[in-house]
Amino acid sequence: MKKLFYQLAAAITFFTRIPLWRIVDIPAESFKKVICFWPLTGWITGGITAGAWLGFSMFFPPILAIILALVVRILLTGGFHEDGLGDFFDGFGGGKTKVDILRIMKDSHVGSYALIGVMLYYLLLINTIISLPKEIVFSAILAADPLSKLLTTTMMNFLPYARTENESKSKTLYDKLSIPRFLAACLFGLLPLFLLLGQVLWLSVLIPIGLVLFMFFYVKKRIGGYTGDICGATALLCELGFYLAVCLISRH
Repeated sequence: MKKLFYQLAAAITFFTRIPLWRIVDIPAESFKKVICFWPLTGWITGGITAGAWLGFSMFFPPILAIILALVVRILLTGGFHEDGLGDFFDGFGGGKTKVDILRIMKDSHVGSYALIGVMLYYLLLINTIISLPKEIVFSAILAADPLSKLLTTTMMNFLPYARTENESKSKTLYDKLSIPRFLAACLFGLLPLFLLLGQVLWLSVLIPIGLVLFMFFYVKKRIGGYTGDICGATALLCELGFYLAVCLISRH
């Protein structure tokens, strides 16, 4: 149990800006086990984002409430996944070979692909959430975050890492999930969806599943595996895909 606690603390520390490291001495080995708990951290980031939306919506128009809630999430995560999304657009937009793509993604400069891609992403995300019936926005946010992280975790579990450990930004290679740990990740990722949204909206998983399958085969073909940037990009794109699906289903 102590090892699991450290692994959960490592996941929260790694995927958010919550400073658990100030009160818990987390062993370095625990960071290799964090992907099992990544969907569970979505309960934190999704819960705080949904709560922020609920609070802001009492005082501001819908679009401002959503933008402010997303600002809260970015502050909570440090823009961790958005950085990956931008690097993904730059790397795969501007690179032709595996070496080019990996080099561009590691470059700290922001290119035109990243700038345009992230802007379009947020325009789609904000307008999609605005288009949802107000009574399901809170639940949709709570469900989308863990689900998108679960789908990305699944992709990571079946792809090799495209860099060496020394080339990794975090200097950490994640361990593959055993069957019990994968089932735990599935529980963390799917429980909010099944508990908070009606059965008809469960079909909303189809678009993000399609997106994660596309990402799986696309990155495997281009660079042979995943990187941290690709994981961040995949999580955000799957989340957007989920909101688009909820929007389609809830309006028919």
